[in-house]
Amino acid sequence: MDQQLHFITFATADLDAASAFYTAGLGWKPLMDVPGEILFFQVAPGVVLGMFDADKFRQDLNDSSAAPGVSGVTLSHNVGSAAEVSATIEKLSTAGGTVLKPAQAGAFGGIFHGHVKDPNGIVWEIAHNPGWRIEDDGTVVLR
Repeated sequence: MDQQLHFITFATADLDAASAFYTAGLGWKPLMDVPGEILFFQVAPGVVLGMFDADKFRQDLNDSSAAPGVSGVTLSHNVGSAAEVSATIEKLSTAGGTVLKPAQAGAFGGIFHGHVKDPNGIVWEIAHNPGWRIEDDGTVVLR
């Protein structure tokens, strides 16, 4: 199998809250929005983030025991400055997110970051990492 990932999909207990968080908080535009079912955002070339209604997610898996909670996962968004970290965290909080860690210097890796939980439990790290960049060909470079 090629080392590629195309869809990241989360079961979502409250699709309307997720929609408000991602559209108002992050300012993202949906790639596809099927009300009451699923919401897709293109997050990178060839990569889509999906928010799938939890009941329909369980149906799709054919697994009535599948819990909609998220644990041990963070999605990270890198910005250009420490000030942008603070501003983005404030915007996400206003859009229904819960600030878990206010913007601050990180204990690891020389970054400035904070964490916000979306209305469905997905934790976002908003970070400024001067040692991280994307080359023109899409390759990620980590210091």
